[in-house]
Amino acid sequence: MDPQTHKRYLDYRGRFEYFGRQKTILSAVEFASFDAEARALEAKEKTRDDEDEARLAELRAILLLD
Repeated sequence: MDPQTHKRYLDYRGRFEYFGRQKTILSAVEFASFDAEARALEAKEKTRDDEDEARLAELRAILLLD
């Protein structure tokens, strides 16, 4: 895991302690996978379709970013 992804994972764990207690915490491997997918969708910006928007919203909820 690269340092930037690791920092985002640590931030996620901090948010989880406050917001995510009813959910199961993601492992570092799971987080890295979801994070990479979310970042790829975010990078698409104006070319995202409705399906991409829905998936991004789902990923943001999983990663506690919304």
